[in-house]
Amino acid sequence: MTAASLKRIVEEALAEVGANVNFLLVPKGKARSTTWLGIEHGFGIRHYPSGRNVYIVQTRMAGRLRTVTIGPASVLTRHQAQMVARRVIAYAQVGRDPATDRKRIRSAPRFDDFLEEYWSRWSPQWKASTLATHDGYRRQYLDGAFKGVFIDELNEEHVTKWFAALNNRTGPGAANRTLEILKNMLNKAEVWGYRLENTNPCRSVRPNKRRQCERFLSAEELARFGNVLAELRASDNLTIRSGCAVITLLLLTGCRYREILTLQWQDVKGNRLLLRDSKTGPRTVWLGSASREVIDSLPRHAKIPWLFWNYQYRRPMKSIQHLWETILGRAALGKLRIHDLRHTFASHAAMSKETLPMIGRLLGHANHQSTARYAHLDDEHLLDAAQQVGDAVHKLLK
Repeated sequence: MTAASLKRIVEEALAEVGANVNFLLVPKGKARSTTWLGIEHGFGIRHYPSGRNVYIVQTRMAGRLRTVTIGPASVLTRHQAQMVARRVIAYAQVGRDPATDRKRIRSAPRFDDFLEEYWSRWSPQWKASTLATHDGYRRQYLDGAFKGVFIDELNEEHVTKWFAALNNRTGPGAANRTLEILKNMLNKAEVWGYRLENTNPCRSVRPNKRRQCERFLSAEELARFGNVLAELRASDNLTIRSGCAVITLLLLTGCRYREILTLQWQDVKGNRLLLRDSKTGPRTVWLGSASREVIDSLPRHAKIPWLFWNYQYRRPMKSIQHLWETILGRAALGKLRIHDLRHTFASHAAMSKETLPMIGRLLGHANHQSTARYAHLDDEHLLDAAQQVGDAVHKLLK
């Protein structure tokens, strides 16, 4: 369908509803936003920075995604614009045969082809560890997931059935992670013009409820933990002493396990650690005096770039799991992960009345929702604030 014929269709429809406005194709490249009205699929109001608002309809015509401006919202009523939108959609569908729909020439690729395109275009922006993880999810759960389905045909029913089957094959965490990858893929399909805007079916699929890991060391458990660490630090074994230093830094900084284990001397800058690569990208970790003392106590060798290394093979330390299990047994702490030291740091920060934004910055969280799990530990601070405000108001009332 040519622009001229499309223009004629809209002008005739406008005349029938009693409106006389100029017809325009939506200009490209301008900053704008769209409110989808939900009355007709692809019908909405587009808002421009100048304050101009126009009714639009977006549909696929002859294999191409077309966006048509119906007319100004200041001139047309919603009902008039809706009637025109229906006419445009109806004309766009003329000549289609549902039985042979998949045989027609179209610009939107099938899911498998789009998966390959998405990976080749978007994966170069991922970290190496992210790429390795996503490659695994792709091989197991995305390759061949929607056979024969075009990317613009993928709907809520397809995704719901796929996610239900996925939960039968794997754990809730892996299913959620794969759903998030699919959601990002379909967002890109909209940006790249393969799907209508705001039609991502993953938005209506509820992910599995996440298990909240709130295990952290209490003050009494920390005392037992510290006593065992002190005993092990007195060992003549350099590997054990080095492992104790790793654990102590984890407790004092709230860093992730690999962030500490892979530290190099070039990352230490005075009272800061300049992490070149963390889960959320490069970030700064501020060191208190206790953390600085731990680092200053480590032996330093000219030809060894790492803070923590294997003294026998002169290579980076790979794991402290054996030492960790020894500490748990001696301190009688039960089931505890090394990552729970990070929760311990954050939990005690919250109980010390640090604000959630501050805790998020200390932990290097990219999303504030990750920090929100510690909000309940700040109840005492909220009660103090409520008491102070209540006292002030009560005094005024008197």
